[in-house]
Amino acid sequence: MTEVAHPASPAQRTLITLLLMGAALMVVLDTTIANVALPHMQASLGATSESISWVLTSYILASAVSMPLTGWLADRLGKRLLFTVAVAGFTLSSALCGIANSLGLMVAARVFQGVFGAFIVPLSQAVMYDINPPERHVRAMMIWGIVVMIGPIMGPLAGGFLTENFSWRWVFFINVPIGLLVSAGAWGLLSPARGEPRPFDFVGFTLLTISLGSLQLLLERGTQLDWFDSGEIIIEAGLAVAALWMFVVHTMTTPHPIVPVGLFKNANFTAALGLGAVVGGVMMAGAALTAPMLQRLFDYSVFDAGLLIVPRGIGSMIGVVISARLIARIDSRMIVCAGMLLMALSLHMMTGFDLQMDSGPVIWSGLVQGVGISFVMIPLNLLAFTTLTPVLRTEGAALYSLVRNIGGSIAISVATALIARNLQVSHADLSANVTNTAAPFIDAGIIERLGIRADTLLSLIDLEINRQSMMIAYLDDFWMMMWASALAAPLVLLMRRAKPGSEPIAIGE
Repeated sequence: MTEVAHPASPAQRTLITLLLMGAALMVVLDTTIANVALPHMQASLGATSESISWVLTSYILASAVSMPLTGWLADRLGKRLLFTVAVAGFTLSSALCGIANSLGLMVAARVFQGVFGAFIVPLSQAVMYDINPPERHVRAMMIWGIVVMIGPIMGPLAGGFLTENFSWRWVFFINVPIGLLVSAGAWGLLSPARGEPRPFDFVGFTLLTISLGSLQLLLERGTQLDWFDSGEIIIEAGLAVAALWMFVVHTMTTPHPIVPVGLFKNANFTAALGLGAVVGGVMMAGAALTAPMLQRLFDYSVFDAGLLIVPRGIGSMIGVVISARLIARIDSRMIVCAGMLLMALSLHMMTGFDLQMDSGPVIWSGLVQGVGISFVMIPLNLLAFTTLTPVLRTEGAALYSLVRNIGGSIAISVATALIARNLQVSHADLSANVTNTAAPFIDAGIIERLGIRADTLLSLIDLEINRQSMMIAYLDDFWMMMWASALAAPLVLLMRRAKPGSEPIAIGE
């Protein structure tokens, strides 16, 4: 493989970093920024509540299916050409999303947006390693980590602001000027070097596409179709498992697999995949659950709910700075373990939420969680990629991003399903305790004397039971994520120490 030379001057390195981070921010923002605009899109596009969900599903599906192609395309086309085309395509498809006047055009544009966006984040991470010498890798990952962590957190806030003050179309139009600037700058500044072309693993790609596509459809549509009571969900689950099994067997036996086997011979990288899936799940599910909870149960507006999630972003920035300093002094594995435990602590704080609280518990738990996520993500990147040779970095970055996104999708689907189930269970348990003894004012005689006003009284009681039941359902989800964070922490024991500034060790070529 042709090595990518480090830029000659710090100024050039700074410009490339700004371009890479601008592109990555566009993509990670789009994973959550459109969520808050869905009701407005539904009314404008004349869609049903079920069909409008394809605006999100199509993007996630296209991104998941395309991401494994990143390494092969980067070797074939070169990172400069692939990155430039990806940013330009993402920009054009964003503009098409903004002018869409029908659901069909919107979904088609979102598919292209997902395809092009899939290449941008892993390429930005790989190029950040390429343009920086080993002694600057920690700082490079600190910058990259801030963008990747802040994007999903700031998405709902930015989406709410643009939707309420302008139009839902600006959620997509905002990408256009950034994308045009980045694509032009990337073509002029990135190295045109290419890797050694290798045969395309069509069979492996097809099997992986079927598996990932089926899994994403299962996760996105499971709640709507009542999971395994639906024939569609059973078929999708069968396809996902069968195709994954065939993909694993094929990958182990073919000479040029689309996902290099050498990645899985690296214990650091393999353990990082597991931890990344858990962190991605907590980060994305936390953002997906907290904002709707604040709106439904505490009557915050979309924008105010987004503001209360900002402290998690502030905590992330604080954690990035602290962890970057600690990496030079102590074992990175200890920082990752501390981060997982801080995430568990923040989720334990969230299990104490109640309907009478003010914004304080949300702010403080968000700060702690943000610090914890940064304590995991920054040293985890160092542990995962320091021992990878440059030839495997692009594929590794693509797989790492893919697993993190899948972890987020699984966590959101499981959390949503548990909320629906636990809401019903808690409603039944609470209703069983509303008796004449516990609430004497609902005695049959009193109800009869109240007449028509009794219906209002009973409706208010049922409304309060629903509120309490939903709060309990959210708390159950926080408990689940807390234990997932705590139980994943021992995965760091599978890693070996990586020193900042060291050259990649030839593992898994």
